[in-house]
Amino acid sequence: MTTPEIPQQMRASVLLGTRELTIEQRPVPTPAADEVLVRVGAVGVCGSDVHYFREGRIGDFVVDGPLVLGHEVGGVIVAVGSGVDPARVGQRVAIEPQRPCGHCRECRIGKYNLCPDMEFYATPPIDGAFTEFVTIQSVFAHDVPDSVTDEAAALLEPLSVAITSVRKAGIAPGSTVLIAGAGPIGIITAQTARAFGAGEVIVSDLVEERRERALKYGATRTIDPRTQNPADFGLPIDAFIDASGAAPAVQSGIRAVRPAGTAVLVGLGNPEMTLPVEDIQNREITVTGIFRYTETWPVAIQFVANGQVDLDSLVTGRFGLDEVEQALESDTNPDSLKSVVYPGR
Repeated sequence: MTTPEIPQQMRASVLLGTRELTIEQRPVPTPAADEVLVRVGAVGVCGSDVHYFREGRIGDFVVDGPLVLGHEVGGVIVAVGSGVDPARVGQRVAIEPQRPCGHCRECRIGKYNLCPDMEFYATPPIDGAFTEFVTIQSVFAHDVPDSVTDEAAALLEPLSVAITSVRKAGIAPGSTVLIAGAGPIGIITAQTARAFGAGEVIVSDLVEERRERALKYGATRTIDPRTQNPADFGLPIDAFIDASGAAPAVQSGIRAVRPAGTAVLVGLGNPEMTLPVEDIQNREITVTGIFRYTETWPVAIQFVANGQVDLDSLVTGRFGLDEVEQALESDTNPDSLKSVVYPGR
């Protein structure tokens, strides 16, 4: 395979301030000994990118300088560091967009997602992937088969969020799960729950069109939370996964879970909310959150490669590097589900 020549300069979409983007010419990064250089093929737009663009922060993570957004990445390796097998050049990969320290307690016990010194793409001050080339440690550049498109390779990142959520929820064959929110994470989580063997997947959303779409992506039933209750189905809810961030959804979801069930909080909402503590105590509900992921890409790749999870059809918007602002604003369109940026266009 002949690898195209690597240029010295690349284009990058840079966030300068709230709703202020520009295109910059930057040097193409040189991979460190344990890194690979990836030519970016596709980058998914995440809700966190939108928060940084519109508000300049997510909780304690504050944009206080120029920042390249984008952390859902698929591409091809075009160069390797001195400690990486040169045979990796030309491999198509999905990037796990994080660099833990490898030495702290969290890293040593396998919970590297909680590393206090984590460097994560598009989380201030670490640049992300709305650019033509990125570097990543070789171990976090996961080979994907040719049956997995660049778009699907990029969307393995939100699929990893879903896999982590379903694992934490304890979903097993025959489980019944309630998911609040039929946006991208909710839709991907519904598919993932079915891939893990869930027998019933109930998706709750305020918008009828989103509920109808959920039925095409793993949901066995849907409810309008304003007029329906999951208890109406007469099914014991083994687990609740919130992908909405809405306090009413979290509260009603916890109340819907069977005794000794589990509630997993995924959606970005208010930093503080009131929970039904008496329900949690008296019925011994386990309430937990998730923060990113560990060891999910091999499972995610398998789910997509064997057709258990469909990511390609989720893409409803395609944008070039000069159109990142439109990509970040595309969620205002009710028909939008997942937008993808193609830095090479």
